[in-house]
Amino acid sequence: MHKKQLSSQTSSAQHSELAQSHTQSRIYVSLARNASEIAEAQRLRYKVFAEEMGAQIASATHAKTSGLDVDGFDAFCDHLLVRESATHQVIGTYRILNPEQAFLAGGYYSAGEFDLSRLAHLSSRTVEVGRACVHQDYRNGGTIAMLWAGLAKYMQTHNYEYMIGCGSVPIRDGGHLAASLYHKLKEDYLSPAEYRVFPHNPLPISALNRDLPVICPPLIKGYLRLGAYICGEPAWDASFNTADMLVMLPLSHINSRYAAHFLK
Repeated sequence: MHKKQLSSQTSSAQHSELAQSHTQSRIYVSLARNASEIAEAQRLRYKVFAEEMGAQIASATHAKTSGLDVDGFDAFCDHLLVRESATHQVIGTYRILNPEQAFLAGGYYSAGEFDLSRLAHLSSRTVEVGRACVHQDYRNGGTIAMLWAGLAKYMQTHNYEYMIGCGSVPIRDGGHLAASLYHKLKEDYLSPAEYRVFPHNPLPISALNRDLPVICPPLIKGYLRLGAYICGEPAWDASFNTADMLVMLPLSHINSRYAAHFLK
């Protein structure tokens, strides 16, 4: 993968546009402006993914020493941060990979899990989001809504039309709940055939129980309420021990009931 310095494409003015007024709010959102702020996001990611979920972080020995979740895509991404107003602690984060930076990075992160060939013609208008996480003390609709508001502002500022990302389901039970969730969701949320993707390492759905009662994870549920598609069968991410479904949200497809909340 090509090496480069931290992307400087987001100007100070754009950063200021993204920052939400927090005089009367307990949280606010902005874009990371330097390596130190990115490290704050990476520290929260490590806490959630490695310490809570037990994910096998790349370069695990270094990660354990540093307390940071770092991978090769971070240098190419813009990092969205939600902070608590009183302490300015980072309590939520997304990383955003835009088309120009995806080209420099050698492709989207999700291309490592899925064949994205059918989405190739949309790539110049598509941003990928990933590494979404929220501190356990702030896992509520307000924090997620703030992340989404920042993401929507980012997409509108740069005139991007599509968002893709991996929606993850833990598979500590061997994958039965994930298989059941996909079997349930595909009835109403499976994408049109022209947006279908194909996992490189598929979750073996046919060998798993697909009829268990399931609760959709809040992040995936939120995407679907907004109008997102599930673009095909889940991939098995062995490092994070999750089943990942590629989620796609065209801005033109946002449910009008939730558009004002997302595009505020």
